[in-house]
Amino acid sequence: MKRARPKELSAEDRILWSRVARTARPLPGKAYPEEEISSREQGFQEAPAPPLQEASPQTAPPVPPSRQNPRRLDAPTREKLARGRIDIAGRVDLHGLTQAEAHSLLLSFLRQAFAGERRYVLVITGKGKGSGEGVLRRAVPQWFSTPPFSDIVGGFEEAARNHGGGGALYVRLRRPEARR
Repeated sequence: MKRARPKELSAEDRILWSRVARTARPLPGKAYPEEEISSREQGFQEAPAPPLQEASPQTAPPVPPSRQNPRRLDAPTREKLARGRIDIAGRVDLHGLTQAEAHSLLLSFLRQAFAGERRYVLVITGKGKGSGEGVLRRAVPQWFSTPPFSDIVGGFEEAARNHGGGGALYVRLRRPEARR
């Protein structure tokens, strides 16, 4: 059976394509006119950057206490992940993305992994430039404690050195609710 191609790219696909397109060099004598590129980019609008602070109780529906803050992974589980005894079912690399791009890509990735009943994934944030801590390295753990991430993420922990160390996170996804 043939698969129908989508007519438009999803937001996730547009983000990934823009990252790839920025690194491509045209062949000699085959450069695209600047106006054609800018007209394509105008069709995609970035989502606004998510707030880094927790939403006030007046604007957001109350979150059950068990879903407010994802817990840290326990030491034996982290050790098994680091040694490869527990499989990492997927990974997403957020290097070079803005907060808005990273937020939408991460949410989309985690929703797909959750729907696919995957348990552990790797989120690569990068360590940041210079001596300071990276923006995404700080923001991603904060996002995990806010909806809609808190409904998906059960726990997270800094990855082992062989998986990216301080620039990556092991993420444990919640189990889907019992199906009736």
